[in-house]
Amino acid sequence: MYGYICGKVVKITPKYIICDNNGIGYLIIVPNPYNFILNQDYKIYVHQYVKEDVLDLYGFKEDEEKEMFLKLISVSGIGPKSALSILASASVSDIAKAIDNGNDAYLKKFPGIGSKASQQIILDLKGKLNFDGVNSMAPNSKLDDVSDALVALGYNKKELTKVLAKLDATKEVGELVKDALRLLVK
Repeated sequence: MYGYICGKVVKITPKYIICDNNGIGYLIIVPNPYNFILNQDYKIYVHQYVKEDVLDLYGFKEDEEKEMFLKLISVSGIGPKSALSILASASVSDIAKAIDNGNDAYLKKFPGIGSKASQQIILDLKGKLNFDGVNSMAPNSKLDDVSDALVALGYNKKELTKVLAKLDATKEVGELVKDALRLLVK
């Protein structure tokens, strides 16, 4: 599994780019290939998608784009192509706001997303995204795990936002959960 690839973009097509990394050219499918500049170095956050006879590498300029892509493809009925079309057409924060607000009409405007798919996205992801305000930086997987654990205990995302900001992310998840509970009880 790859996290990111650093290299020079040596080819740009309407569907993908080729990134040269130490003499190996990675074909990476991206939302907006023309956002990249030929012969310029990039750190491209990637996701390797494997299914039956498909082995594709999807890439993103920002880690939060990759995280939104992963959330979208986790929704039943949403594949990588639909998720890419959504990310190509709007910013991550706008998509997250539409999902959290239950804005069905906004999601239906994307290619390949109908009424059923947009409602499924809202149903599966509403309240599970943290791409706005303080959390607009790259998501911390430890803090995401802590947040998920606390939500499972009955706390809501809004009250957790202030507590998560006070935690020391260098600690292990178990310790972070204990620290968060101490802060919530005060």
